[in-house]
Amino acid sequence: MEEKKIFDESIVDEKVDETREEINEDILKPEGSGDSPKEADTDSESKEKEEESKGDRKSDKKKKKSGKALEKALEKSESRVAELTDLYQRLMAEFENARKRNAKEQSRMYDVGAKEVLSKLLPVIDNFERGIDALSEEEKEGAFAQGVIKIYQQLMTTMEELGVKAMDAKGKEFNPDLHNAVMHEEDPEMGENLVAEEFQKGYMYKDSVLRYSMVKVVN
Repeated sequence: MEEKKIFDESIVDEKVDETREEINEDILKPEGSGDSPKEADTDSESKEKEEESKGDRKSDKKKKKSGKALEKALEKSESRVAELTDLYQRLMAEFENARKRNAKEQSRMYDVGAKEVLSKLLPVIDNFERGIDALSEEEKEGAFAQGVIKIYQQLMTTMEELGVKAMDAKGKEFNPDLHNAVMHEEDPEMGENLVAEEFQKGYMYKDSVLRYSMVKVVN
């Protein structure tokens, strides 16, 4: 009986040792895998690299697409800028032309109004000249006559500043654009088609006739 009991205890001890070894092996192995820790780390690193390479390829594709989109947008923007620049230049040219036309029209209207007013002052100048011419040399030396002469001179200076000038046609060639011939006579001592006498002085306002000269033409 004693030998059987000893045999049974040794078997139990062997089973316990085997169980301990199995438990130790299970503890050393990672859960859910029969591979070693080094092999598991290598697999995870390779997967990470594959995922990174896929991400890089996707990123490159996105960059290429975004680059093309930017190029198209830039071309459209440059085309639009060119159109707007051309439109701006056209509008500025039209505005400048309109401004010049308006300025020219305003100047013309001003001249029309100025001529109408200045032409009404010419009879006053004629009367000043007739009154001064009627004075004798002694009378012209008097204080009153000197005052009248100075007023006349001041008036003529103002007229010149406004652009009014006398033609002084006497002795010049007759010009139908400037002179109004009311008399004609023959005079062998004078040249052809000359103004022999000026009955009424003519005046110019800038480049246009304010009043025609009333003259006598010879030959």
